[in-house]
Parts: sequence; C-alpha cells; structure tokens
Amino acid sequence: MENKNPLKKSHFSDFLNPSRIVFDLQAKNKIDALDELLEVLAQQKLISNKKLVLTRLIDRERLESTAIGHGVALPHARLDSGHDIQVVIGRSQEGIDFEAIDNQKVHLIILVVWNPSIPGLFNHLFAGLAKFLRKEKFRQSLFEAQNKEELYQILSEITLLFPQHEEKIINRASLLWKLQEITIALRKTNKEKKKDLQEQANMIRMELDEALVDRFDRLMARYGYAVAEVIDGVCQSCNINLATSMSSALDGSNDIFVCENCGKFLVSKIPEKK
Repeated sequence: MENKNPLKKSHFSDFLNPSRIVFDLQAKNKIDALDELLEVLAQQKLISNKKLVLTRLIDRERLESTAIGHGVALPHARLDSGHDIQVVIGRSQEGIDFEAIDNQKVHLIILVVWNPSIPGLFNHLFAGLAKFLRKEKFRQSLFEAQNKEELYQILSEITLLFPQHEEKIINRASLLWKLQEITIALRKTNKEKKKDLQEQANMIRMELDEALVDRFDRLMARYGYAVAEVIDGVCQSCNINLATSMSSALDGSNDIFVCENCGKFLVSKIPEKK
C-alpha cells in the first residue's frame, strides 16, 4: 500500500471510514474502551502489535489524561505502525470515566495512532479537531447521531488546520511545561527515580514536533529553562508586557506562543497543585 503525505490532506474524512467507527461501545472503563477500539484496527490489519499499542496508550494516559473536556477524549500513540496515520472512533451512550479535567464522562473517543517519521502530524490533526470540538453545537450533533453513517457524515465536516507562523505553535502547553519540570527534576533526582522520569520525558518528546523539541533543548541548555508563565499579561521570564493581541490569545488558551522579547515559550499561568 502506497503511503500518501497526510500533511497535504484537508478533511478528517481522509483519515477515517465508517468501518473504523464503533457506534455503541460496550466497554465500561477507559482501558477496556481503548482495547475495544484497537481491536478494530487489529482486525483490519492496520496495527500488527495490539498489546504494544495498548501499552503506549495506557502509559500516555498515566502521564496526563487525553480527555479534553465536554465529553470528548483524544487518546493517541506514536509508533511505527507501517502506515502514516490510523484513526478509530468510539461512541459511548452511557459515558466512560477518562479522568477529564471537567470531571465529565467521555461519550466520544477519537483514537489516533501515527507514524513517528512524520514530525508534528498529531499536532496538525489535533488543531483541526479542536476547532470543531470546541463548538457546543457541533459536539451535540455528534452525541445525537442516530447511527454510524450519520456520525461519519458529521465528522467528515471537519477540516484540518496547519500552523502558519512560528510564534504560535499548536500544541498542548501543559505537556511542554511538564517536560520542563521533568528535565529540571532529572538533574536533581537519584538513580532509582531517574529511569521513570526519563521514560516520561521520552514519551512527551515523541509527541512534540522535532523543531519544537530542538528549540526547547537549546533554551534549556542556555538558560536553564525554556517555558515561562504569563501572569496578568506579563512574561515572567523578562518581565515585559506582551502585546495586547498575544496576551488576549493566551488567556484561557492551551496553545504555545513565543515571547517576542526573550524568546521563551509562553504558557498561561499554571494552576497551583492542591
């Protein structure tokens, strides 16, 4: 089968067909739901090692839940599956506990497995999905679909977004912030804990664009940190007020921006751990 470059695609339907939609998930918990969805890919011979993929998905969930709120989850694993990208969808009428940040049960699971040879692929796909999934009316239409075909048609409306400027990198800011925390902790931790931390760091690195990780490493090597919080419109690295447009875009966003003054990655103020 000849691989095509998915980054040139423009619709979600390019990555999906009705045979990869489980309209009525039987699973009652997160792990069983992931297993049930992976079975679809295994049956279609789109993954060769279901156990390995499931392990990667579970490890990723332990790092941070992929539930994005409002009843939707985007579990994903990056590994060489022999294909560019595989997507399988699950819909649960009762809902499944995914440890979502809003504590709501997940009713729609979009599971993605993609090839590590394509940098940033998941980020591009995630950007397109997020644009639509943020819309309450669109989510409601997904939840209210009467059958697999109707659900597929609604999902086919999704168009993909591609980053246009380096200043705004589509990514989950919390992951980059967590990578910084782990990188700093690795300098101080003992040998016993280092292995576990390194595994977590590697998992995050696999999910990020190569260019993003390279910039992160260079900033860490030079300054000791690469990501700065923005509080009340002020970069906490250089204490300079951000442009009003950037400050407004950051507010409530989980995207990553770059400070025009000091060059650090910027994230909205991180909530304190309770």
